[in-house]
Amino acid sequence: MRALELLTAALLLVYPLAVWFGLTYLPPGMLAGLLCLLLLLRLVLKRQQLSAMALPLFAGIALCAGSLIAKRQDWLLYYPIVINLTMLGVFGQSLLRGPSMVERLARLGEPDLPDEAIPYLRRLTVLWCLLFVVNGGMAFYTAQFTSLEIWTLYNGLIAYLLMGLLAGGEWLYRTLVLKKGRRKNA
Repeated sequence: MRALELLTAALLLVYPLAVWFGLTYLPPGMLAGLLCLLLLLRLVLKRQQLSAMALPLFAGIALCAGSLIAKRQDWLLYYPIVINLTMLGVFGQSLLRGPSMVERLARLGEPDLPDEAIPYLRRLTVLWCLLFVVNGGMAFYTAQFTSLEIWTLYNGLIAYLLMGLLAGGEWLYRTLVLKKGRRKNA
């Protein structure tokens, strides 16, 4: 069961590449059906843990089923928008209700965070929200106005690189600048 969960997660991670491959090499409608089954399987596997991630699964199923029924393969291009809007909603809501999403994630590794870290983690959550706005906007733009290849390049590579740069850059900043500053003050 765990292997199947990991497989469905990995397949959803490469969704843009799967869409490019399917729209390029598979008969019309086959990809939408396969993706719909994949999302349904993911929903069944995660039914015990459904929360904020239920919305993108239901939206993905609706997009794939609608694509199949309406014979509109372009609808498959809108799933990255749904993912970015969901992440924006989750991170944005945490700013309103607290603690911020990045603080929650940070506390998984360091439960006793110093009070002075909280404003920094809140600003970092805002930065992630901005990235989700940019990625969602670019996902919409590439789905509407560019070729399938450009859509795949942005949503299957560039968007992931931007997220990796933000996460890696923040880690470097925290490791090299913030911890160094704390050592000097100690």
